[in-house]
Amino acid sequence: MTSIFSRYATPLISGLFIVSLVSGVALFFHFGSSYFHGMHEWLSLVLILPFVLHLWKNWRPFKTYFKRRPMAVSLIASLAAAMVFVVPVLTSDNGAGGSPQRVVFDVMQNGSVANLAPLFGHDAESMKTALAGKGLVVESADRTVREVAEASGQDAFKVIGAMAQVRK
Repeated sequence: MTSIFSRYATPLISGLFIVSLVSGVALFFHFGSSYFHGMHEWLSLVLILPFVLHLWKNWRPFKTYFKRRPMAVSLIASLAAAMVFVVPVLTSDNGAGGSPQRVVFDVMQNGSVANLAPLFGHDAESMKTALAGKGLVVESADRTVREVAEASGQDAFKVIGAMAQVRK
């Protein structure tokens, strides 16, 4: 069993890296996001196992990298690059400590169907009817998007998407 892992660790890393590369570039350029988002997230997680196996198989030669300057420089540069994205979110003053899109989504999922309906050109009752036509369970227009999602066995993102689809 160990020899199978040893033989397939590097080829799996190569294949999954190519998938991650292609899907990451597509996501960056907003091309086919609905196709690539889940693929990128899940297969990047799957990539962890062959990476660990590859390290395990090649641990002795890998340790020598830590004795040289390029590894330290590379790790510091990688950490600095990550911080460019993390620090602005941690230090933002938008009330939720996250991206503005996340804040808007949080507000929307906690808003009632009646309050959000005008954003999509509906009144409370016509939005309730339109969402019911999309197969969602809307007991009352006073229910929040989150409550509609739970009652419908969906997530709030899908409910907001349905609201956008029935926009007038």
